[in-house]
Amino acid sequence: MRVPYVPEDVPVQNKTESEILARIVERRGSHGLLPLDRALLHSVFVADGWNTFLGSIRTKTSLHPILSELLICRVAVLNKASFEWDHHAPLLVEAGFPSDALYVLKADSFENTSSELQVDQLLSPSQLAALAYADQMTLSVKVGDDVFERLKQHYNTREIVEITATISAYNCVSRFLVALDVDERAGGENPEN
Repeated sequence: MRVPYVPEDVPVQNKTESEILARIVERRGSHGLLPLDRALLHSVFVADGWNTFLGSIRTKTSLHPILSELLICRVAVLNKASFEWDHHAPLLVEAGFPSDALYVLKADSFENTSSELQVDQLLSPSQLAALAYADQMTLSVKVGDDVFERLKQHYNTREIVEITATISAYNCVSRFLVALDVDERAGGENPEN
């Protein structure tokens, strides 16, 4: 970690900071504060906004949990964010994705499926379209018309906004994790399943 984690017993300066900390702890539930939280809490108000935004992305979209977690895990792979992968790959499996198929998220690209990896047998056409979109958003930022049109064939406007917000949010998360070397694994090999 490039900055020290705040202590487990997070020091708060006033009632406002105490309320912010309580909201973050409540969202984390029995998991307690993650190393990510303990890095963010150096700036309590940034941590509060992060908690609200990511809480909405995680729990208030109409996306199926498998799709959300596929997108989050793909961003983790592309950005070499091991901490993010380790946290979300189990959630993807818990949502119903086969654990022995996690390797599919390590494909070079989702624009043209590879039968060698059985990508097109493990993922639906709608999931492949969303993953191709995630790839372009993450690697190029600008998304080609062909990739966007493919996405529109499978998702309505609300879903497209939520897919875009999920990919964007987890690019933010992974970049924060990797830049500050949260959990001391930044920039290594691609996350393993």
